[in-house]
Amino acid sequence: MSGAMSLMHSLKMVVAPPHPAGRPFLIGGAAVAVVGGLLLGPWLFWPGLLFTLFCLYFFRDPERVTPSRGGLVVAPADGHVVSVAMAVPPVELGLGAEARWRVAIFLSVLDVHVNRAPADGVVTRIAYRHGTFLNASLDKASEDNERNALALALPDGRDMAVVQIAGLIARRILCDVREGDSLTAGERFGIIRFGSRTDLYLPHGIRPLVEEGQVMIGGETVIAELHA
Repeated sequence: MSGAMSLMHSLKMVVAPPHPAGRPFLIGGAAVAVVGGLLLGPWLFWPGLLFTLFCLYFFRDPERVTPSRGGLVVAPADGHVVSVAMAVPPVELGLGAEARWRVAIFLSVLDVHVNRAPADGVVTRIAYRHGTFLNASLDKASEDNERNALALALPDGRDMAVVQIAGLIARRILCDVREGDSLTAGERFGIIRFGSRTDLYLPHGIRPLVEEGQVMIGGETVIAELHA
């Protein structure tokens, strides 16, 4: 039974409904497959169909079960941890120049690209900065790449930051929240198209519980404990 349940869970991950950001790509791919196929034949139908199937997979948006216990920080994205280090949050957020623990998560084109709130909090600042499109797995991508940074004020007054970073292929960062919005841990707040990175800056004095190379599940994997 456990094997069957695991298979069902895996299938739900693959066939999950797409995020709304994928609709233009899905419609375009389907139009190429149907209209192009009817007018010009199989040589256009098959590329259009393959592109549509890829977009269905890439933009999948599965439901997640966020731990109910308070005081936890969960992963803001799927992917694997490429860096756990002390770093200063993006200057545009105004969170000061003191370094704090940063967990950097790299998302390949095979990962779910929906971003989720790491903890309960209020969005106090959103700052978009244009930049380059280096490979997001590189450490300097945090400084040089195009990014969208959010500052969150936690219920106890502390703050943290989560940064959406464009990658080598990613060219569009979407953020669906505004300054002043309240978020709950695990709640969706945006998406990055086609390969990217998400950096999480923990509150001062909080150490991460994850290591480099560890696989993250957005909204589910516990990264830190706020009351530790």
